[in-house]
Amino acid sequence: MAENCTAKGCKLTVPAGLAAEHLCVMHFTLVIENECAEMRRETALSNTSHERQKEFMKKISGRGESLVTVATSGFSMSDELKARVLSTLLTLMNTRENIDRSAMRQSAMRRFVG
Repeated sequence: MAENCTAKGCKLTVPAGLAAEHLCVMHFTLVIENECAEMRRETALSNTSHERQKEFMKKISGRGESLVTVATSGFSMSDELKARVLSTLLTLMNTRENIDRSAMRQSAMRRFVG
């Protein structure tokens, strides 16, 4: 039996790959975009611990895998939704790059200060 999205007011079907999230593809991409924004804000302060950065990397790869699984599963999507998925994957990649840069800045600052 197909499950409906749990986002308020949404009646779209949840693809099998997102059953654990209980969200349609559109709302899942919105959640990812918000999470990425939060990660970028946190790492921009340059005081994120290495453990926290590892948590971010794990979350980024997990979200990316889920999104790719749904996108390649044969689930029917409009061209606009496909573009949204691709845009969200790019956001994940950029967030990962931002975290990497932040880690390099922190490492360089430690070398010069300490």
